[in-house]
This record gives sequence, C-alpha cells and structure tokens, in this order.
Amino acid sequence: MRIKKLLALVLAVILILVTGCTAADNEQKPEYPTKVIDMSVLFGAGGGADVVGRKLADLASKELGQPIVANNRVGGGGAVGYQYVLNAEPNGYSIVWNSTSISTSYHAGNMPEGQDYSAFRGVAKVTDEASALAVKADARWETIEDFIAYAKANPEQVTVANSGVGSFNHLNAVLIEQATGVKFKHIPMDATTSTTSLIGGRVDAIVNMAFDIIQQEQAGNVRALAVVADTRQDSLPDVPTFKERGFDADLTMYRGIAVPKETPDDVVKILEDAFIKAGKSDEFKEFAGKYGVTVNVLGAKEFEALMKEQDEQVAKAMDLIGMKKQ
Repeated sequence: MRIKKLLALVLAVILILVTGCTAADNEQKPEYPTKVIDMSVLFGAGGGADVVGRKLADLASKELGQPIVANNRVGGGGAVGYQYVLNAEPNGYSIVWNSTSISTSYHAGNMPEGQDYSAFRGVAKVTDEASALAVKADARWETIEDFIAYAKANPEQVTVANSGVGSFNHLNAVLIEQATGVKFKHIPMDATTSTTSLIGGRVDAIVNMAFDIIQQEQAGNVRALAVVADTRQDSLPDVPTFKERGFDADLTMYRGIAVPKETPDDVVKILEDAFIKAGKSDEFKEFAGKYGVTVNVLGAKEFEALMKEQDEQVAKAMDLIGMKKQ
C-alpha cells in the first residue's frame, strides 16, 4: 500500500514538473504575430521607398499570416518615422522600412542624442539603391564630363536640387563636388519636387535616387549623366558611374527592416525569416527590377554589421564637409 502511495506521489510530482515546463515554454514562445503590424515608411507616397516597401510588406504579410500596413511618416530626413517606432512598444508590431537615412538624419542633428543606428536591431537588409545626377533631356550637357567642365567654369552658378539638407542625396551631391573639384548651388527640396523642378527648368540638375529618375528618363524628360555607385545599375545600363569616369564618388543606400533594440529575439527571428523569404522571392525581384532597385538580401546579423559600417562612413563624410553635428 505504501509503495502504491509512493508511486502515486512520484507520478504527481512528474506531472506537475511536465506541466510547469510546458507552461514555461509557452510563456517563452508567445504567439506572434496575432494582429496587424505597422510599418513606417520614412518618405512620401509614390516614391521609391514607398512603392518598393509596400510590395515587400505585402509579400512578407503572406509569410506571417497577418497584414503589414505601411504608413508614410515624413519629415526630418526620416527622423519623424524613426522616432515614431522608437516611441512604440518594442514588441514587433511597429517596424520601420529603414535605410542609410538613419545615419544621415542622426549625424545632421535631426535625431536626439543616442537615437542613432544602435537604437535599432536590424531584421533583414533587402535592397541597395544608388543616387544619380540627371539633367533635363534637352540640356546643353550630353555627358558628365561636359557638365563638370561647365560647373568648374561657373562656380556656384549651377543649381543642383536634392532631397533636403543633410539628406542622403544632399550628401552625395557634396561628395560629387569633392570628387570633381566643382562647387554647386544646392537647392534642398523633396524627391518629387526636385524632379518636377528639373523638368520645368527651375534647376539645372538633380541628385536623386535612381528609382525617381529612371521613369522620367524612359519618358524622355530627363537625362541621367552618372551614377554614384561602385558599378553600373541594371536599370540604367548605359549610364556610367562617377568612378569609371575617374571621379571617386561612391555611396550606395541600403534599405531593410529594423525594430527597436529591445525587441525580443524570437520576434526578430520570425520577422527576419518572413522578410528574407519575401525579399528573395521571384515576384519581389521582378518588381524591384522594374524600379531600378537592386535586391541584395542579408540576415539580421550581417545587416547590423552593415548598419554600423555605413554609419561610420556617413559620419566621416559629413564631418569632412562640415555637416556633422558636434
């Protein structure tokens, strides 16, 4: 009788332990996602960041089983959207379609101290995008050499629009100045306004993302003269890089998904898997290619290393040209 009671007691203890372990496992691995995920897009509707980001979100939502709603939060070269995400609960339901703009925005003084790239965790890097310098289709300059020669002969007379003071495209415009020895008259605007201003003849040239230039070039409205990248872009195969013309200007923008650094590991992993699958899908590659975007997917660990590397590059460049906050 005592043996039976002892066995019953042992079985009861085992049952309690097993039940406790199962409960603990369930607590450690909460269901995610169970509701809509908000994705901050840092720039205006219809631009490259918006269109490609929305397509990626749509494909990733199918992997996650919950909708990802893209919301445009514009201002401060990306600062408005970044701060929105940092102020949200770090639970995976507020993510950002981030880019090199986290570094340009922070080092230009648009973000509070400490809210740099390290305030985020990289989830997955998905695309690379290059800036290009373009002029109106009927402009006097046929080549980048023609344009640079004219700008050298007319310092601070050639007007070049960019997407805002301290923005990625502004930084690239200044890097072009340094590489070529010219001095432009910089006109800060947003990406859409700069393109329409060029077509309307209100500025001489623009430095803008290839996405925002390619469609206007195909329509015969603008002429891209050179790309700020290490290699030619598939979307602009006939347009040379500054480097191949002997000018050392090369800074390419990454885009990917990031979350606040306090976001749990298991949530980051779920998001990482979903966005990697979406980014590597044939559907996304075909879509991105139409808009001049190069798909180059990296996982969370590699993406975080890239964010750090490019932040150092941007900080150095902005300090060199006197734009880095002190």
